[in-house]
Amino acid sequence: MIIERVVLGLDISTSITGYAVVDIDTNELMCYGHIDLRKTKCMFDKVEKVKQELANIKTDFNITNIYIEQPFTFFNSGGSSAQTMATLQKFNGIISWICYSLWSFKPNYISASQARKTCNISVPRGQKAKQVVLDYILNTEKKFSIQKTRNGNPKPESYDRADAIVIAKAGAIKEIENEKNLKRME
Repeated sequence: MIIERVVLGLDISTSITGYAVVDIDTNELMCYGHIDLRKTKCMFDKVEKVKQELANIKTDFNITNIYIEQPFTFFNSGGSSAQTMATLQKFNGIISWICYSLWSFKPNYISASQARKTCNISVPRGQKAKQVVLDYILNTEKKFSIQKTRNGNPKPESYDRADAIVIAKAGAIKEIENEKNLKRME
């Protein structure tokens, strides 16, 4: 069976970039994974690793839409420094351009909170969003599994994979909503 309409969701980071592919019509998770960049120090080498993985995804799936999690654009207490935020913005822009050059269409951007809201994931006050998302994906996606550290905690890439799945699923939902809105306007 050939799937005609597929969303690629990306959770871009200079340490671990998560990705997920979701069928637009069924919202079924087709694949997910991560690109571990923690041991790669050079920005250009990081970009090349992500580019190669995206090229592999391109050969395996008929990607029709790309959704990328928007990086943070504001400071919060205990958050990232200006240098870290600038580096993330730069990396996000480069990966966005690579997506555009590989698929010849512009990616869409969605905030993490908007993606969670679209997928009906609510984060109770005082809880960490990444843990809530991971638990949600573990409980709702049969295909999703994680590995744990020797201390029994989820390995760091588990969170990036789960975030990418939420981005991709939110993208699929948004595409269906856009189609319905277009039909109403006709």
